[in-house]
Amino acid sequence: MNLYLRLFFLLFKLIGLPRKGLLEESRVTFRVLPSDCDINFHMNNGRYLTFMDLGRVHLMAQLRLLGVIFRNKWKPVLAAAEINFIRQLAPFQKFDLVTRLVTWDDKYAYMEQRFESGGVLCAHAYVKGLFLNARGRVASSTVVAAVGFVGAPPPMPEELRIWAELGTVKKQKA
Repeated sequence: MNLYLRLFFLLFKLIGLPRKGLLEESRVTFRVLPSDCDINFHMNNGRYLTFMDLGRVHLMAQLRLLGVIFRNKWKPVLAAAEINFIRQLAPFQKFDLVTRLVTWDDKYAYMEQRFESGGVLCAHAYVKGLFLNARGRVASSTVVAAVGFVGAPPPMPEELRIWAELGTVKKQKA
């Protein structure tokens, strides 16, 4: 229920927000509620992933991509995520979730998401995702064209390239 209430308030906050360019950061502020905490009285590790979902919705809304998604019946799908926890987020602590599209290839979009509190980095994540429709995968070029972007994807940073390749290594049979 907590996620749905936050989603509702997030969508309400989007009214009147300026449109963002495809490669600009989206920043949304949240506060850690007691229901977000684990038995150690800091934000539960799984809750970070839930907030990251909301951050990606916020970014897609600011890109004016949500309408395109609904009209075309696209489904956003997360393929992988890697998160590093650096500092805890305590009950009632405010934090910013910063989301940005880093680059894309034929199949995936690669995003960075940062949790910051008072300008200090608390957690850092990379995610890769794609869109599906009734016929299968929607090409990344189709998605970026839908928001009016023309051009090649930015080069993939080395640390992101290494992480992305880890997921494509085929397992050897024993």
